[in-house]
Amino acid sequence: MPLELQNLTGGYTAEPIVRDINLTLQTGEWLSLVGANGSGKSTLLKLLSRILTPQTGIVLLDGKAIHSQPPNVVAQKLALLPQQQTIPAGLTVRQLVSLGRTPHQPWWQWELTAQDWQKVETAIQKTQLEDKRDRLVEQLSGGERQRAFLALALAQEPKVLLLDEPTTYLDINYQLQLLELLKNLNQEQKLTIVTVLHELNLAARYSSRIALLQDGQLWGVGTPKDVLTPQAIVQVFGVEAVIIHTPVGLQVCAISAV
Repeated sequence: MPLELQNLTGGYTAEPIVRDINLTLQTGEWLSLVGANGSGKSTLLKLLSRILTPQTGIVLLDGKAIHSQPPNVVAQKLALLPQQQTIPAGLTVRQLVSLGRTPHQPWWQWELTAQDWQKVETAIQKTQLEDKRDRLVEQLSGGERQRAFLALALAQEPKVLLLDEPTTYLDINYQLQLLELLKNLNQEQKLTIVTVLHELNLAARYSSRIALLQDGQLWGVGTPKDVLTPQAIVQVFGVEAVIIHTPVGLQVCAISAV
């Protein structure tokens, strides 16, 4: 089990935002965190990625507590694609992606090895940025920029990839391109993925399981079919909805606010 949460509670002040979260992820699973605004999705992801320290509870990565391990050791197994990235001025795509090899370098080694550069190139190829490798990151489109930061994360060679609203600010074409790319990585490399997604239908289409959050607690966890029911959507989102079965799986059609 690459990732396990035990009685996880935490937030930004003494008052916790997420409380008593117990959850286990299997290798190669894609879990999406969904819920209304303020339900604790991004806070939970920050606890998983060491950005926040739990008030109580523990996060285990390959059976070891992530908050008691050195950051570079955790970064060799777990990578985060945040919602908003700082765009580095003057860096090419290749230079940006090469930063993903930093956790694997000894402290005394400044230059990447030939093997490191090969892994950088592999990450660029996986994200289909071969023709953009020498472009400045600041000159890329929104979708290309998101793929460049994904390549940076992949260059870390993580077992677990965390993504905070990766489709935000992308049009539907780029959203599908990015999620199909993640789907291929998930299936072909058994990469364990955790996403925060606002769009229920994208979560239903791509996720192995969905975790519904309400007021900082898990309301339910299961397959899209088991979790995304009209009753659950009313309870968690305050919306009347019907479930439609389509060629890409179930989809949620919102009818009205309750």
